[in-house]
Amino acid sequence: MQKRLFTISCVLILSLAAFAADKKPAAKSSGGPDKAYVQKIWDGWAGLDASKQAQYYAQGPHTFFDIAPLKYASWEEYQAGVANVLGDYKSATLAVNDDFQSHMVGGNTAWCTATVKADMVKKNDKREMATFRWTAVFEKQKDGKWLIVHEHVSEPIQ
Repeated sequence: MQKRLFTISCVLILSLAAFAADKKPAAKSSGGPDKAYVQKIWDGWAGLDASKQAQYYAQGPHTFFDIAPLKYASWEEYQAGVANVLGDYKSATLAVNDDFQSHMVGGNTAWCTATVKADMVKKNDKREMATFRWTAVFEKQKDGKWLIVHEHVSEPIQ
């Protein structure tokens, strides 16, 4: 009887361990902006209209690093510079990958990281595909909305 109980216990433990190992890890979040919110921001960029992105970025003097040029010193500078770059494209799809993470720092600050898959088509029909690195610092505003106060977007050198 004890041998049978032992065998059943072992089978149950191994089954549970196998089930747990098959689960896909969820995007890590600790209370800051979640992946859905961040995807909404990237979907906005895919619309190729930088002016519509102001709702996600803190206004005024903040530093934003983009693929090119090196940096922008305010949202207004960022919007104008990126509008010039996006003007060369006719379509874009930008997808936040499963490596998204969000980390709270105190009650009103969070930093997020992810890689972002880009599939973009220029007006001359040249297709460009890439994976960007993305890091952003968010501040929670009085109305509860998370705004980006610092962002860094880069592409690995191929």
